[in-house]
Amino acid sequence: MLTGKKAVIFDMDGSLVDSMWIWPEVDRIYMEKYHLTEPPEFHKDIEGMSYTETAQYFVDTFPSLDRTLEQVMQEWRDMTIHLYATKVFPKPGAVDFLRDMKSRGIVLGIATSNDRAIADAALNARGLTPYFDSVRTSCEVSAGKPAPDVYLKVAEDLQVDPASCLVFEDIPNGILAGKNAGMEVCAVDDEFSRSLEQEKKRLADYFIHDFNDIFRHTYERCDELT
Repeated sequence: MLTGKKAVIFDMDGSLVDSMWIWPEVDRIYMEKYHLTEPPEFHKDIEGMSYTETAQYFVDTFPSLDRTLEQVMQEWRDMTIHLYATKVFPKPGAVDFLRDMKSRGIVLGIATSNDRAIADAALNARGLTPYFDSVRTSCEVSAGKPAPDVYLKVAEDLQVDPASCLVFEDIPNGILAGKNAGMEVCAVDDEFSRSLEQEKKRLADYFIHDFNDIFRHTYERCDELT
């Protein structure tokens, strides 16, 4: 998996840290507060969207909300920063993997769909920030995942050719973003996307249950599964 790789780029939520449980709860509380009804394709519609794109989706989809884009984003930010700082932890084996990559001289980056303040809160709270040479959000580029923009931006920051990058992602649109950037992608198991496991394996180059699989050499090559 790591042969020939000069950089490893992580999606954050559900890939590097166990945090996907936060967002359904934030959505539920927010919708109850403003008496909103979840559309039938809600979760599929917002998959991979940047923080800004998701907030714009709320503004466009719920006319009764009567909130500006900035107001929606700030309310979510206020609701979630404390949760990320106090209740979000790295995936099993992730910190050991980061240390191992740094010891090998492989540069590391984050390419997240989340808000920058929330990403910083999560990384700072767990002492992860020093590991990363670039942290970028989809709000900083033209389009969110599955567009490749945020991954290409991180590769540019790291001064590494996309073909020499390995990506870790937990959802199909994120996997597609990495592949669209010309990178190899390892899908990461996560409770909130477990029903999509076969699709993730179909799209990705590798699959792990957690980062300890890499040390145990028990990760799966997805092209050998088909």
